[in-house]
Amino acid sequence: MRIHVTFIDRVGITQEVLALLGGRNLNLDAVEMVPPNVYIDAPTLSAEVLDELREALFKVRGVQAVTIVDILPGQRRRLQLDALLAAMNDPVLAVDGQGRVLLANPALIELCGQELDGLGIGELFDDPLLEQALLDQGFRLPMREVTLKGQALLLDAQPISESLDGSARQLAGGLLSLYAPNRIGERLAALHHDHAEGFDSLLGDSAPIRTLKSRAQRVAALDAPLLIQGETGTGKELVARACHAISTRRSSPFLALNCAALPENLAESELFGYAPGAFTGAQRGGKPGLLELAHQGTVFLDEIGEMSPYLQAKLLRFLSDGSFRRVGGEREIRVNVRILSATHRDLEKMVGEGSFREDLFYRLNVLNLEVPPLRERGQDILLLARHFMQQACAQIQRPPCRLAPDTYPALLGNRWPGNVRQLQNVIFRAAAICDSSLVQIDDLDIAGTAVAAQGEAQIDSLEAAVGRFEKALLEDLYPSYPSTRQLASRLHTSHSAIAMRLRKYGIPGKS
Repeated sequence: MRIHVTFIDRVGITQEVLALLGGRNLNLDAVEMVPPNVYIDAPTLSAEVLDELREALFKVRGVQAVTIVDILPGQRRRLQLDALLAAMNDPVLAVDGQGRVLLANPALIELCGQELDGLGIGELFDDPLLEQALLDQGFRLPMREVTLKGQALLLDAQPISESLDGSARQLAGGLLSLYAPNRIGERLAALHHDHAEGFDSLLGDSAPIRTLKSRAQRVAALDAPLLIQGETGTGKELVARACHAISTRRSSPFLALNCAALPENLAESELFGYAPGAFTGAQRGGKPGLLELAHQGTVFLDEIGEMSPYLQAKLLRFLSDGSFRRVGGEREIRVNVRILSATHRDLEKMVGEGSFREDLFYRLNVLNLEVPPLRERGQDILLLARHFMQQACAQIQRPPCRLAPDTYPALLGNRWPGNVRQLQNVIFRAAAICDSSLVQIDDLDIAGTAVAAQGEAQIDSLEAAVGRFEKALLEDLYPSYPSTRQLASRLHTSHSAIAMRLRKYGIPGKS
């Protein structure tokens, strides 16, 4: 039986209460003191003895109440802690100030196959340098890779401190959490997820988009490489994400790499990871790449046509047997990942020219999708324009506005060589500069995007087109917002970013 005695706190009252229990030869499994309360777990205490004990306790000066409880507070906390630790899928352990294990959750015990109490960090991970680094840095270390029972894991350390006198705190140990690489991948994928699920993200009801959705839903369920082709800005990554979202891998990470955005060496380390000491400045302990982080999930390789011949060969080997080596590593790593790739280039022509491997092309092109250009999607242009207008108004926190009917012919008649991305930029620009709730044809300034008036042939690169758009937008807004801080507030960005662009484009009055 467990009882709770409430009393007025005074010197000696606890000893008097415990003396009454001891005088009755009761076995005490636990006694918890939380003045002005004492909690007692006495298994041999019967109801008859309790009645007599209660009468005796009330004769002690200061005792206010004696009640039966189902569990002691400390026991409840322990049960809650055990339940919390058992519910955690990732291995977790707490260590003292000397690096000895105090507590380990079931996931870690199962992984190690033994009880770990009292074991040192160096013994557990077979890495004395790790233990010394944790102790030297007060358990404040950036996430690093460790090996436990032959399994590569990422270790995250957090210090635990205790109060000494109510103000000063002293390091008491650390909390160490271990993650499989794909668990970090899941968090990265969730962090970058900011759109509708599945094919709800592909707005439109034109015949080409309906055909795309129908075919995509069929190939999404097939666990094989998929090549997505289409012009720049058509939404190839949205299609890839939609295919992942309805595949059997939907609960695992979706991670993307733009092959054109990084030089070969960085793209290689991002995709395949690197071993400890692989190069100067490499993270101690090595770093897993996207393939490891996305284990059981999907990796999307955008602009695959820009991949170097060396990386093409390394990717081909992975697609052949599912294994690879990290940069500077010797250990073979096997993962289960579906590869989706995309390009705006004609890969078959590149194969004929010898700039893209034929064997890799056929490995990537097991399944394929063609994303239609915006100019072929008819009334989808107006649907998308209205959607982007709502989105832009919400983003820049201005009152809602809408497109005037006289803008429709211009929107429908433009060839949109930049496709959906270009349309989104034009609408954002209109929302940013229009003071009225009705956006007119002059507010769209389609000719100012160097598309309608100049034609596709004069668009030398996406970067140049974006630069012209930024410059024109800032030139239009600067007279009304003649300072970096006013402009930054209007466009919801930092004043340093605005100042940099004003200098870049030589706009008068720049800070």
